[in-house]
Amino acid sequence: MLMHNPPHPGLIIKELCIEPLGLTVTDTAKALGISRKTLSSIINGKAGISPEMAVRLSIAFNTSSESWINQQSQYDLWQAEQYRDELDVSKLSMV
Repeated sequence: MLMHNPPHPGLIIKELCIEPLGLTVTDTAKALGISRKTLSSIINGKAGISPEMAVRLSIAFNTSSESWINQQSQYDLWQAEQYRDELDVSKLSMV
């Protein structure tokens, strides 16, 4: 079962990782080995968590890469479900 309107993983990074540690976006991006622009896009919900980013986050924040991928997947699936009725799909079944 899908969570109701899960938060974008970028919000989790911002509120549960960056802010509690008193880090800046610049410092966090440097630690992750990415650009400030890339991290800003993620924490502002404009970009998603890729598998490589999930690994980077898991190393930096001592978490599992699977948790980051799962959060992104739940967010993406919930977003897609919002347009279910607009999809032009026919049901198929075995006879």
